[in-house]
Amino acid sequence: MSKAKFDKAVAIVQSLPKEGPIQPTQDEQLYFYKYFKQATVGDVNTSRPGMLDFVGKAKWDAWKSVEGTSKEEAYEKYVEKLLEILKRADTEESKKYIAEIEAAA
Repeated sequence: MSKAKFDKAVAIVQSLPKEGPIQPTQDEQLYFYKYFKQATVGDVNTSRPGMLDFVGKAKWDAWKSVEGTSKEEAYEKYVEKLLEILKRADTEESKKYIAEIEAAA
């Protein structure tokens, strides 16, 4: 999986409107988060957030769960998940995004 496809997928995920037709679930958002962090930072390099930081802990735990995953594998998992969500949405917009990802070198 190329970095170009990953970068395109990241741009699409970050540009999805909050109220748009393509809505990743919270679990899918965590999935994107953990593989984004693994691809761009590598293994977890911070301590686990405190007891009352529920969102921070969920994100940290998700990232920790993919420790040891290679950058290339993280790219692949991120892009594959986005393509799965886009195909499920089956809208003109999602088809345009799929074409953009596939066209990325």
